[in-house]
Amino acid sequence: MAEEAVLGYLEHNELIKDSGEFAVEKGISHDEIVNVIKSLNGYKYVIAKDIKKEKWQLTAEGQAYAANGSPEFQLFTAIPPEGISKADLQKKVGDSVFKIGCQQANKNKWVEMGKTQVSRKVEHVDDNVKAMLVKIKDGEALNQEDIDALKRRKLISPQTWKGYSVIKGPDYAPKRKKPATDLTRENLSSGEWKELEFKKYNFSAKGFPTEGGYLHPLLKVKRQMQMIFLQMGFEEMPTNNYVESSFWNFDALFQPQQHPARDSHDTFFLKEPSTTRTLPEDYVARVKQIHESGGHGSRGYKYDWKREESNKNLLRTHTTAVSSRMLYALAQKPFVPKKYYSVDRVFRNEAVDRTHLAEFHQIEGLICDRGLSLGDLQGVLQDFFSRLGMTKLRFKPAYNPYTEPSMEIFGYHEGFKKWVEVGNSGMFRPEMLLPMGLPEDVRVIAWGLSLERPTMILYGIDNIRDLFGHKVDLGLIKSNPICRIGLQYQPDDEVSD
Repeated sequence: MAEEAVLGYLEHNELIKDSGEFAVEKGISHDEIVNVIKSLNGYKYVIAKDIKKEKWQLTAEGQAYAANGSPEFQLFTAIPPEGISKADLQKKVGDSVFKIGCQQANKNKWVEMGKTQVSRKVEHVDDNVKAMLVKIKDGEALNQEDIDALKRRKLISPQTWKGYSVIKGPDYAPKRKKPATDLTRENLSSGEWKELEFKKYNFSAKGFPTEGGYLHPLLKVKRQMQMIFLQMGFEEMPTNNYVESSFWNFDALFQPQQHPARDSHDTFFLKEPSTTRTLPEDYVARVKQIHESGGHGSRGYKYDWKREESNKNLLRTHTTAVSSRMLYALAQKPFVPKKYYSVDRVFRNEAVDRTHLAEFHQIEGLICDRGLSLGDLQGVLQDFFSRLGMTKLRFKPAYNPYTEPSMEIFGYHEGFKKWVEVGNSGMFRPEMLLPMGLPEDVRVIAWGLSLERPTMILYGIDNIRDLFGHKVDLGLIKSNPICRIGLQYQPDDEVSD
């Protein structure tokens, strides 16, 4: 309807002077007229020129005065002929009207302000402020002096009205024809193609961008970690088994059944299947023995070890559960030194915040060989972290249930100019290794860190939920740069093991 009105009018007239007036004349919404003019202008049916008009509109305060009168008029009419006390007058008209009204009425010389009394100076006044506001509300014009007075009192504000003037364009037609975009067989056979108006081909237009797969930042950093381990001669452990039994996740690691980490507040236990079906019974018996009464020079934990606790299924809390399986399998054959690594997902019953999720990725490396010492562990760690760009390391004694001695690893952060914790390490305890059947002179050194922490540093992400989970911005996945060597770490603890 709006398009027909615009094109039909221009068929017999040269100009639509004002789109606003035209909309009123035709009884059509101005927004609808504007949308049609923009469309016709784009196809060169018309040529449109902008029109801008500045109008004044009442502020909320101005609307109140237009309805109820100005404060000075309200105050004047509230004063009886004999006068009134200030306190009574303020109570009568209200605080806001009293404050503004006294100021303006005194300025207009309408009232006499005594110390305690207020009285009229004149018998009658006109509320010119209200009259001016009503005129603006009704669309009437005011002189500049009155406009300035109302502006100073913030009773009016400018409003810019936008519209168009319209003339015929180079491709004007009384009725718009929809240009054809395809030449069909039917057009050719019927001869219809002679009458068709084809849409002009835009040789500058770009095609739709080709979409392909994108690597997540975690995958890029994970690949770099894998390459470092492979360069150092490690082989990857199979870590695709997210569900573990408490036996492999805790008991085989010489972690007591009363340990806080085995509580449901820290670990996700499965409802179905709630328990494991099979465990190596001879090994289970040796683990039970070492927990209850010790052996191999250890006193054990001196408690009643329960099989039903060991059978519980859970989502693994660390990839060290995989390490325990791999070492046990290694012990069943003639001993051969091994270097193992893994980078995979683990699960903790954590409260979610900017540095913690209920699941994250753990990086773990271990070396199993005869006669290894703490010095060997420190040397391997120097090699490993130097490949990450951290050449200055320090070590601090720590406690882990399954390593003794244990060390926290600190690296010097060149950006922060201080030492920050970057991982944990240690030598697996004899109470863990000997029940597996490994030779007595075999030692295992191991260390671990997280994947999320270095990735967050590399890509400038300060909230782990922006990196991993359902809130991740897909634009980040598409545009993130290639991962580079030279990782640095934050001092925030625990997005890692």
